[in-house]
Amino acid sequence: MQEKETNCFNLRSLVSLEDFKALLGLDDRDDRMSRYCLVTSTFAIEEYCRRRLFLKTVHQVSREWPDLTIYLNEYPVREVLSVYALIRVNNHELIEPEFYRLDPMEEKLNIPYSLVFTTGIRNFKGMTAIKVIYSIGFLLEEVPVDLSAACLELASWNMSRLKGKRIGVQGAKDKDQLELSMPLNVKQLLEPYKRKMI
Repeated sequence: MQEKETNCFNLRSLVSLEDFKALLGLDDRDDRMSRYCLVTSTFAIEEYCRRRLFLKTVHQVSREWPDLTIYLNEYPVREVLSVYALIRVNNHELIEPEFYRLDPMEEKLNIPYSLVFTTGIRNFKGMTAIKVIYSIGFLLEEVPVDLSAACLELASWNMSRLKGKRIGVQGAKDKDQLELSMPLNVKQLLEPYKRKMI
């Protein structure tokens, strides 16, 4: 049971537990705190970047497709798993891959993707929406170096705060002040990964 819990936590971290412990010189007694710091750091990074970065399957429903294009909400897109035409209530039909292509065709990490349909999509009569199921994000072994460095920095920063029992405050001469939610060096590493707002 303990092994299953460890694997579960590792699945939601941009840095492996083993690498984190080795770099900080931690032993097994700190496993629970280490996993907590890694998982919460990954979540904080995804929130700051306004996008999911770890491997995930996304279900997106679009009711409009101007110029036969659907803009996908999450990126980088690993694979389009399936596309369905939603016809009236509780009825759907698989749209075969020859009716669409993923744009950009080549892999790009930090730009949004779109699904471009052929005019043959108009043959699906009574279609009210299109559902796209696709996978996004990185496997642990594929995480870019600067992104894993940001997670490592943030997790170790949080670990030192937890061990020092000084969550959310920093010392001042006369009184405590609220601490920034993320160090500046981490924000700088994450800048290329922040969602592009149009």
